[in-house]
Amino acid sequence: MSFTIYPAIDMRGGNCVRLLQGDYRKETIYGELPFDMARSFAIDGAEWIHMVDLDGAKDGKRVNDRFVIEAAQKLKTKIQIGGGIRSEDDILHYLENGVDRVIIGSIAVSKPEFAIEMIKKFGKKIAVGIDAKDGYVATHGWLNSSELTAVELGQRFADAGAETFIFTDIATDGTLTGPNIAAVCEMAEVTGKNVIASGGVSSLADLQALAAAKGVNGAIVGKAIYEGRFTLTEALEEVAPI
Repeated sequence: MSFTIYPAIDMRGGNCVRLLQGDYRKETIYGELPFDMARSFAIDGAEWIHMVDLDGAKDGKRVNDRFVIEAAQKLKTKIQIGGGIRSEDDILHYLENGVDRVIIGSIAVSKPEFAIEMIKKFGKKIAVGIDAKDGYVATHGWLNSSELTAVELGQRFADAGAETFIFTDIATDGTLTGPNIAAVCEMAEVTGKNVIASGGVSSLADLQALAAAKGVNGAIVGKAIYEGRFTLTEALEEVAPI
């Protein structure tokens, strides 16, 4: 099974940023031009780039979409986008402009019937983003917590036909303390689908551990690259099939 590295570009106010544990008050800016960052990742060999519209996630509407579409149309690398996607029009806006995969998160909790309809309509073009805080789903830019557990949500959408899940453990996100491998593996076991891990990756050893974990198909990496813990090229080489 191949393991995919997804370098992350989180966008807020037109900048490339990283938040600590999803806290909008704890922001570090790493660049002013998201497209330039995406292009550098593409040059380094990324097959996919993970982009997040943090303003969109918080405001419930597309805000930084122009940067996503620019990357999708000008780069050969595949793009997946999450944040601020609340309607079929939002999904079509991205897919019709070259984006390869759209992530639905908050809407999967607030309007599960709609989410299931989109999964059935767009198939593998849709990924379900599950962001968990203490095992429970968090929504709307991680500002709200629900009473639904992450694995319950994963099971529901796996049964509905979702093929790809992006699981984020908020406690580890942006901390460089290592991923919550047990939680990611539980999600993979419960859903039986493709699960991409997000949050906490700090070293090449973390990537090795995730690549060896049963059912885990990829990892989103952000701060570790930005902080120079390793390069994207080194990450890609670490998990390349022998």
